[in-house]
Amino acid sequence: MVVVPRKQRSKDKVITDRKCLAMILAGLRASGKTVVLTNGVYDLLHVGHTRCLEDARSRGDILVVAVNSDASTGELKGMGLPIVPAAERMEVLSSLSFVDYVTEFAEATADELLKQLKPTLYAKGVDYTLKTLPEKDTIKALDIKAVFVGDKKSHSTTKMIKQIQKLKKK
Repeated sequence: MVVVPRKQRSKDKVITDRKCLAMILAGLRASGKTVVLTNGVYDLLHVGHTRCLEDARSRGDILVVAVNSDASTGELKGMGLPIVPAAERMEVLSSLSFVDYVTEFAEATADELLKQLKPTLYAKGVDYTLKTLPEKDTIKALDIKAVFVGDKKSHSTTKMIKQIQKLKKK
């Protein structure tokens, strides 16, 4: 009898227990790995998302993507959103080869997430700057370096939704 180890499934990369994820990341950092954290809604994943995520991953050894919960997405983006539930958004993101871990957060900003996970780098899209970054005080206090990734923001879920609605009216 031959035992063939099971390959990691994408869903295995989804870790909703942030204390557990923090311990995993602490071990990786202790072994010299550069941990990059990014966050967002990622409703209707598009090329702008993948460009940002791929760029973020290129800055370090481990990429952690934190997804806004359904409730926090509704507060940020408006009633009726997200279109795709958080569990499904996390599963889709975890299927990307350059994403190592996915988790969820419900807070309005990523400050608590940064404090708990203590990444080496915090990646945000190029539509942010150090001055406009809501978590700027936290990353400074924790000595986390901010990196701005992806290309000029020319893609958005909002635009996709409007385009779909326009097609529906025809």
